Amino acid sequence: MDVVKQTGRKLIASNRKARHDYLVEDVLEAGLVLTGTEVKSLRAGRASLVDGFASVNGNEVWLEGVHIPEYTQGTWTNHEPRRRRKLLLHRHEIEQLAEATREKGQTIVPLSLYFLDGRAKVEIAVARGKRNYDKRQALRERQDNREAARAMSHREHR
Repeated sequence: MDVVKQTGRKLIASNRKARHDYLVEDVLEAGLVLTGTEVKSLRAGRASLVDGFASVNGNEVWLEGVHIPEYTQGTWTNHEPRRRRKLLLHRHEIEQLAEATREKGQTIVPLSLYFLDGRAKVEIAVARGKRNYDKRQALRERQDNREAARAMSHREHR
């Protein structure tokens, strides 16, 4: 009996609010250390990255605040939904993250959670928090671009 290997990228969850609230500077891909019920829950497409962040402790990076709900068919072996999860990164990447977060105002936020060739991965970014006026300016730019595109498309249809 052959087991079919999953190929490609299957998105589970994305943190769209992170790109709105933070100025993303550097993006990395990291593996996750998960238990069996967490993987089953992710395969069902259930996760939330909204309150998630990562922290560097010594030579390890931990993902915190990410909500992976309990597996519905799980028994007493089920996992805790908001537990800390270790991220798998190369030593130079960990040092790079540690160096970046020592700077004031820098943080590590998860952008997306996905399966890549059957393995759970998280896309993390070193980011700096935006001020309210930056957010308003970004919204205004997006709205202006949308209106300009709408006006151009309306003009082409004449």
